[in-house]
Amino acid sequence: MPENPTSRPAQPWFAGPRARTWRCASAPAEVRAFHATLPDYVPTPLTELPALANELGVGKVYVKDESSRLGLPAFKALGASWAVHRILAERGQGPVTLVTATDGNHGRAVARTARLLGQRAHVFVPQGVHPQAVAAIAAEQAQVTEVAGTYDEAVRLAADAADSPDTVLVQDTAWPGYERIPGWIVEGYSTLCAEIDEQLTAGGVDGPDLVAVPVGVGSLAQAVIAHYRSRPSGPERAPALLSVEPEAAACVLRSLAHGEPMTVTTGDTTMAGLNCGTPSSLAWPYLHGGLNAATAVSDAESARAAADLAALGVSSGPCGAASLAGVRAALTGAAQARTALGLDQTSVVVLLNTEGTTANPNH
Repeated sequence: MPENPTSRPAQPWFAGPRARTWRCASAPAEVRAFHATLPDYVPTPLTELPALANELGVGKVYVKDESSRLGLPAFKALGASWAVHRILAERGQGPVTLVTATDGNHGRAVARTARLLGQRAHVFVPQGVHPQAVAAIAAEQAQVTEVAGTYDEAVRLAADAADSPDTVLVQDTAWPGYERIPGWIVEGYSTLCAEIDEQLTAGGVDGPDLVAVPVGVGSLAQAVIAHYRSRPSGPERAPALLSVEPEAAACVLRSLAHGEPMTVTTGDTTMAGLNCGTPSSLAWPYLHGGLNAATAVSDAESARAAADLAALGVSSGPCGAASLAGVRAALTGAAQARTALGLDQTSVVVLLNTEGTTANPNH
């Protein structure tokens, strides 16, 4: 693996050959029950796209479309709502300021949750986030602090700001000593996976053979891995799991290549929500143990995927389209990829489209 994460002499690729046998605990069942009580809750669509199945040489391709989730254009409200619910239940009565850092979608979800519950929010935003995304956070009545630095720097400043009894850090990445609340956020994402199970079953499909997940710090991937690696079924029925990152911020890919968490210097990318330099400490054991493969894609590949999804009727921002770009890169790039993923002409592929076009507009 090159030291410079933005260099790409060949398709970046990592394979974890024992991932299908790795096992972990599942998210608590009450998460889905909680989300079902929220006024705006409905399962997001799972849309079959035969044109993509034909292109990729597989049986079926579905897109889990998170372009409208709980009134927001991304999946992040699932984690924010559950985590804040747990936080307020423990704290009892009294006002609190929810502090977080964000590349866009998570911060807006925390701000929306705070506003609906009559609480305050303070959101730190790094450079590179589109002004429209920053404005959307401010429109949720949150205090916004723009940081002249990276996402990792914004996280550090947010943690420093949450230093009084009336503030709580609600961050979707973890580090040693700060893992409980990020764990609740990951649990919140499990509802998305439960919906996929139900929707595939309703369509007469016996589970996916591959799930592709866009990755920043790895929290959504952790939730997906926990869902599919907590099942008692044998490895022959366990789906392959593929993570996809921007070439300019491939911290998970580099960490997997080195066998331990690594920090990379992030660059400019239209996939702003994935522009993260360090994997979550909570997610890392799941990523290391449960991913079958990891890859990184260019902005051009993501843009092409977003345009193709739009032509098929799916609203997808650069981050959401990364899953399609990653599957394309895996199946047409590294020669060993299709074999490593165990795919054939009957396979069922699920792409997680994590955001719509309005979530984090492209520059």
